[in-house]
Amino acid sequence: MSIKENYKAIKDQLSSGVQLVAVSKTHPVASIQEVYDLGQRVFGENKVQELMEKSPLLPDDIQWHLIGHLQTNKVKYIAPFIDTIQSVDSGKLLAEINKEADKNNRRIKVLLQVKIAAEDTKFGLEITEAKDLFEQYINGNFPHIEITGLMGMATFTDDEQQVRKEFLTLKGLFDELNQLKTLKTLSMGMSDDFPVAIECGANSVRVGSAIFGRRDYSQ
Repeated sequence: MSIKENYKAIKDQLSSGVQLVAVSKTHPVASIQEVYDLGQRVFGENKVQELMEKSPLLPDDIQWHLIGHLQTNKVKYIAPFIDTIQSVDSGKLLAEINKEADKNNRRIKVLLQVKIAAEDTKFGLEITEAKDLFEQYINGNFPHIEITGLMGMATFTDDEQQVRKEFLTLKGLFDELNQLKTLKTLSMGMSDDFPVAIECGANSVRVGSAIFGRRDYSQ
């Protein structure tokens, strides 16, 4: 199917309360523009360098989300324009984002990335670490950021029950923190598992290949 057909098929599966982050990593500007022209405004990128190369070539009203692992020394490059950093996986990173947001006279929205997968390769905070950082935040630390929610990635497996269990773990933490201070965004689910994520309470999904197709990295 074409990008247009893919995009419409995904949108048809989302209820009105679920945000779609179109993950455009490794895909060309022309493809992003095509999806933008269909009405999409929220796009996700994994790498700072790729985001820096693409953003000047595309419309100013795109809301860029950084969804990949972010090194502290790269924060300064995206702080002037990033809408949301979904991948905050340490207190050190949170402090750096707060510092750079202050320099740019902004409040930057962030999601705490929580490690819910069984795989060792996934980044993310342990649940206790996430609770601790959130407590620091509501006590007045990090005044130049806004923690709007949580993000997590499930184990890459065909075992739907395991995926569901991991998503429900994150939903439980979201509900717990939401009692302390209102959160807006629970970002769970990608191209292969977003329907399960929505069933488990996700209100934001990160979909790339199901829209743009698989990228040929050999080119």
